[in-house]
Amino acid sequence: MVKLLDQDILTREVLDWKGVHLLHFAGSSCSQKARVFLNLKQIEWESHPIDLGTNENYNPWYLGINPRGLVPTLVIDGEVHIESNDILTALEHRFPTPELIPANLASEVAFLLKHEDDLHLDLRTLTFRFMRPYLGPFRSTEALNSFRDGGSGTVEGQVDANKKREIDFWETNNAGISDEAVRKSAAAFRTAFDELEAKLAKSPYFLGNEISVLDIAWYIYAVRLSTVGYPLQKLHPRVHGWFEGLNARDEFAKEVARPVGHADAIARFQEELSREGKALTDIAML
Repeated sequence: MVKLLDQDILTREVLDWKGVHLLHFAGSSCSQKARVFLNLKQIEWESHPIDLGTNENYNPWYLGINPRGLVPTLVIDGEVHIESNDILTALEHRFPTPELIPANLASEVAFLLKHEDDLHLDLRTLTFRFMRPYLGPFRSTEALNSFRDGGSGTVEGQVDANKKREIDFWETNNAGISDEAVRKSAAAFRTAFDELEAKLAKSPYFLGNEISVLDIAWYIYAVRLSTVGYPLQKLHPRVHGWFEGLNARDEFAKEVARPVGHADAIARFQEELSREGKALTDIAML
């Protein structure tokens, strides 16, 4: 579990924060996951929005809290936790009811969440290829330089290799996401959702009869993939039914809702891509 050490934190004021604080962005999939988790736990928390659209996550103040420049970040009674799945684990330990990470399945859940997290860059690949009008430009050289030079550069007292991974992603893809990258990412998700389809043949949720952290995590991915044109209902009908059931719950739906103007812009872009034969289903042959 990634909990920052004192030496990793340059923005010292957060060490005095009491209670539960979440630094997050409305449209961030990882932030949405954390907010749904907080909703289901009925935890009171203080919101600190971080605007990814203006690269606020790369300014010195935020990098002093999260050296990776990612959202969300959890500050709980002065402890700083980064990485979304680690944040959920920390909250589960502090607020054990209702149980969303079954204690008897903790190791299995950790393994399955690692599998989900390994697909995060694939999600980002599809997002930035098929939601561009909403997202705007990629990361500028100026923003990446600010990121490169800011923060402690350490996580848990060690030089953090994840920072280089983030910079490499943006520098590699600033010219645009390739068709090859799209096909690779779409194939990874098809395999993952085929596995989830099989799980739902045995139970209504991924760990049995009750909602768990795995349902939250994959719901967020299903939202984003549906938005970029992944044919969830066609390829994975059980997953689609599960998704529709969660989408009917306010604790989930309110955290992924987009402003009408943004939703309309994405829909128009999807229609344009379909007319040109450049939609996700065209490129990945789904």
